[in-house]
Amino acid sequence: MENMSEQPQDKMEMAESIRQACIEAAKDGFRDASMSGLCADGAMEAAVSAIQTLDLEKLIQNSE
Repeated sequence: MENMSEQPQDKMEMAESIRQACIEAAKDGFRDASMSGLCADGAMEAAVSAIQTLDLEKLIQNSE
């Protein structure tokens, strides 16, 4: 059940925190893959994979 005391601003801050984590994961994944010699397509797949492996529960807990 949703926490009734959670304000819209709190939700926006949490969403922004998660967005930033996704951006950082994608950049790191792409950079690491590129440095390893993968082509652009492979590096993009690595970036998406980095986002998919983010621990969402941890991100939510850290943003609360």
